[in-house]
Amino acid sequence: MYSLLFLALAAFVLSLFLTPLVRNVALRLGFVDQPDGSRKLHRGPIPRVGGIAILLASLGAYGLLLLIRLTAGHIVLDGVPFALRLLPAVLLIFGVGLMDDVFNLRAWHKLTAQIIAAVLAWGSGIHLGAIGGHPLSAPFSFLLTIAWIVACCNAVNLIDGVDGLATGVGLFATITTLIAALLHHNIDLAFATVPLAGALLGFLRYNFNPASVFLGDCGSLTLGFLLGCYGIVWSEKSTTLFSIAAPLLALSVPLIDAGVAILRRFLRQQPIFGADRAHIHHKLLSRGLTPRRVVFVLYGFCGLAAAAALMLSETREKYHGFVIVVVFLAVLLGLRHLGYTEFSLAGKLALNGSFQRQLNAQLALLGFEEEIATCMAIEDFSQVLSASCLKFGFSGVEMDLDGLVFQRVTGRGWRVRIDFPGHGYINLTRDPDATNRGAEAVLFIDAVHRAFDSKLNELQAIPRELAPYAHSD
Repeated sequence: MYSLLFLALAAFVLSLFLTPLVRNVALRLGFVDQPDGSRKLHRGPIPRVGGIAILLASLGAYGLLLLIRLTAGHIVLDGVPFALRLLPAVLLIFGVGLMDDVFNLRAWHKLTAQIIAAVLAWGSGIHLGAIGGHPLSAPFSFLLTIAWIVACCNAVNLIDGVDGLATGVGLFATITTLIAALLHHNIDLAFATVPLAGALLGFLRYNFNPASVFLGDCGSLTLGFLLGCYGIVWSEKSTTLFSIAAPLLALSVPLIDAGVAILRRFLRQQPIFGADRAHIHHKLLSRGLTPRRVVFVLYGFCGLAAAAALMLSETREKYHGFVIVVVFLAVLLGLRHLGYTEFSLAGKLALNGSFQRQLNAQLALLGFEEEIATCMAIEDFSQVLSASCLKFGFSGVEMDLDGLVFQRVTGRGWRVRIDFPGHGYINLTRDPDATNRGAEAVLFIDAVHRAFDSKLNELQAIPRELAPYAHSD
């Protein structure tokens, strides 16, 4: 226990000492984050390589423990072989983060490096080998391990948008993992996490609002990577059905934020790796909360999530489902309160049948275009068009294409004309009482123009004697 306290205190003191030094050097070298008046609202240039201080403080604490020869020094020495196997992965993720802080790498460069680092971590022995006591096959374990580590890296990186937020969230997750390690008598995991907790606490002194230094990608990516690895080690000691749920809860705030970001960008058809101002902390800021209050609100949720994670880790399994349900409902209520219109609209579309109607309409359009593509003569067009237009609320068809005249008009309504220069035209009459939505009718009009234009040009290129050709009576 004294050795753990020493490691925590040493990392804390080293972080307090090293962070200003790293900050000042970064200022001289120009490794700073410039405000842009949009997403980056800090007043002036802020150094963004604070992860250097955290890494040095964590490693320095181990060095001091070995120097003073406390009784637990042998635990550190015993862990050296494993640490050396994991070190290339840590250095890779730290290095690519540092390069991004200095040179602004592209998103796919960073993602590639994260995947390689996760593969190296797998090779060093970080395996998500079982869930709830049920062993996973090697390929599935490999893929799940890579996905988890990469998700943790990006989750912590994405939430680093308010002074002190990512550092504090990482501190909560690290302390939660440390407590779980102590409760499970996992000394190796405790010795792995305690210096990181001390270093983060010391760094938070300078990173909290108003921040004088930022984590940077070298800090956030490395922090997410280590927490992902520690979460896997944590889950290995549990044989319950919810063994992986506890580490998930410990990192729930960044993981939820990242998941929400991916889903809403997908719904809006925006680039998944693009930047915007719709993260959870941005939503809270838009509601009038100050940056400090935003951080405290999310710290509070981190505390509740940490308590839930420890309950899953320690309480009887029959209560685990209840804990999961409560957390799930809390997340739903929180997201609803933040006002993500994408999710509410998607929910309404699913509940009122709009989603099913749109799906059926898309399937009908696809079938229509496939039928037109198989037509070998213009006379076949009229049969396909006449059958399909009724599905989209069109009661009448008039067609004059390359000498083929076809007319079928019933009822009344408004009319749309589709011209095909050099070939003729098609008129479609829309039934005013049609139950189809107007948007579906527009999609059908566009599909008719696209399919017929392509097929007419195709038939025109075929010699007349080789293509069946029909005219009206």
